[in-house]
Amino acid sequence: MILPIVGYGHPVLRKVGEDVTEEHPDLKETITNMYETMYNAYGVGLAAPQVGKALRLFVIDTTPFSEDEDLEASKQQELKGFKRTFINAKMLKEEGEEWCFNEGCLSIPDVREDVYRNPKITIEYCEEDFVMKTEVFEGLIARVIQHEYDHIEGILFTDKISSLKKRLIQKKLKNITEGKTFQDYRMRFIAKKGR
Repeated sequence: MILPIVGYGHPVLRKVGEDVTEEHPDLKETITNMYETMYNAYGVGLAAPQVGKALRLFVIDTTPFSEDEDLEASKQQELKGFKRTFINAKMLKEEGEEWCFNEGCLSIPDVREDVYRNPKITIEYCEEDFVMKTEVFEGLIARVIQHEYDHIEGILFTDKISSLKKRLIQKKLKNITEGKTFQDYRMRFIAKKGR
């Protein structure tokens, strides 16, 4: 089932997610719905707070990035079909010289900004089987994970841009808060009922 995506300004986007237990009600259904919602909105990642649930849960599928012809064939192959569910993720390490990439967010439509992030991460998490694993990721995969991980920590990509850029996008953010934006996917705003 496709869920409405929560728009910028909604308090759930600022909450630190709660740990998920194996007994969490309808967990498999929630995960399935999150993937469907992400694909419907042409996203590469979606965190539970973005669908109104303050949980430490996010899903990613970097396949759309594999079609970028500017990338080497090996990088395209790495991104193609990289689909993963992250439950109770904990960032252990972010390292390397920060690099810039133009990011966007399904909860903040029509806003894209350059964000600096570390190129290599070490993260601990469970997949749907609840077996804890620790993995190292690099490049675009690491970036997507960092973006979604921020969501479960109550952080948005707009928090990572300069105060000047924040001032320049203030009107756009206000419009999103008030529901004055139109997307091809369902959204829910604090100022009005979702469509």
